[in-house]
Amino acid sequence: MKAIYNGEVLAESDETIVVENNHYFPEHSLNKVYFSPSEKQTICPWKGLASYYSITVKGKENADAAWYYPEPKAAAKEIKNHVAFWKGVEITG
Repeated sequence: MKAIYNGEVLAESDETIVVENNHYFPEHSLNKVYFSPSEKQTICPWKGLASYYSITVKGKENADAAWYYPEPKAAAKEIKNHVAFWKGVEITG
């Protein structure tokens, strides 16, 4: 699987975990040059507190376009150290 934004590969892995139709990519598969921490946080009742990254590719920023659960609840423990995408990031297989 690949996560692509503005023509560049943000992440690539054969080991994604699918939860609620979202592919969660292992953290080590991210091309970290495109990621910067965001202040945004949200809460999922069963996964826990999510944190976000903004993505910048070729000068084009996509705020809060990736999220992860630093300390997921027990029901979602398999997505610890994994990142998912939205907001125009294309996921292809």
